[in-house]
Amino acid sequence: MTILIDKTDRQETSKKQKYKKVAYYPGCALEGSAQPYDKSTRAVGKALGLELVEIKDWNCCGAMEVKNIDPEIQTYLSSRVLSDAQHKSKQDVVMAPCNGCYHNLKKAEYDLENKDKSRAVTEKISKKAGHETYKSGDVETIHALDWIKFGYGEDELKQKIKGGLKGLKVANYYGCMYTRPRHIFPEKDQGGDSESTSKPHYMDDLLAIAGAENVEFPLKTACCGGAHTLSDSDMSTKLVLNILEAAEAAGAEVIATECPTCHSGLEMHQIRALKRLSKDTNVKVVYFTQLLGMAMGLSPRKVGLHANISDSVGFMKQKGIA
Repeated sequence: MTILIDKTDRQETSKKQKYKKVAYYPGCALEGSAQPYDKSTRAVGKALGLELVEIKDWNCCGAMEVKNIDPEIQTYLSSRVLSDAQHKSKQDVVMAPCNGCYHNLKKAEYDLENKDKSRAVTEKISKKAGHETYKSGDVETIHALDWIKFGYGEDELKQKIKGGLKGLKVANYYGCMYTRPRHIFPEKDQGGDSESTSKPHYMDDLLAIAGAENVEFPLKTACCGGAHTLSDSDMSTKLVLNILEAAEAAGAEVIATECPTCHSGLEMHQIRALKRLSKDTNVKVVYFTQLLGMAMGLSPRKVGLHANISDSVGFMKQKGIA
């Protein structure tokens, strides 16, 4: 038992050292529709003393569009982000707050490790583009949840909580790309304090420390229909409505998010569900970094709460959080 505890302590210390200063990959969404996520992530990192080094000359990860047309090109695009992090920003850990970016970087890592064609295409384009070819295993990709949970530490986070989220009932929504497909996330489902792909808990853990009451939410990894928003808006609206209604049925006042696509989808289709389906839901949609920031005493404006589509500033003031 002592040996296991010592090993766990060493692993946590190692992560804390590695994650204290990381390459930051905001991706396209955080510079566009998800600016509040970017703002709150940077603000929380600064308050915790965690350093972000934005990757120089980063590009789109390939998202869904490129991947559907040519998956090898998508692998290359993600590999270029990792190469730039390593060779231009001089970092061996990349933090991506966006589930899509996080997923695609992890997928590129897997493809370059296991597929000859992916390696060949990536090397060919990298040489033509005139930059270093990324080699699988040179850089570690983590999510914003890993960054805060391990880079700062849960025990330390408790000491930073000021007003807290006491009395706030939260449904934690992770979306589908944070955990699927399982094979590109080998660090998950390893027991101990590793993340679970079937029942993720890192966001639950952090917000519980901040004082929130996490409700039992059965759709925490359900798809929001983000990939179908343009091709089949009605389907996306119905999928989002399922999530919103399930959260309210569980007693949640707020849905906490950690993905810009999911967040935007929940906010926009909440409005669309009322207009098209006459379905009215009142649960607020807030980034987990915004909730953490306010729990630490940062102002709503400091974490970009006023820039969310769903107006939750008044609600947070009523709850004594803002």
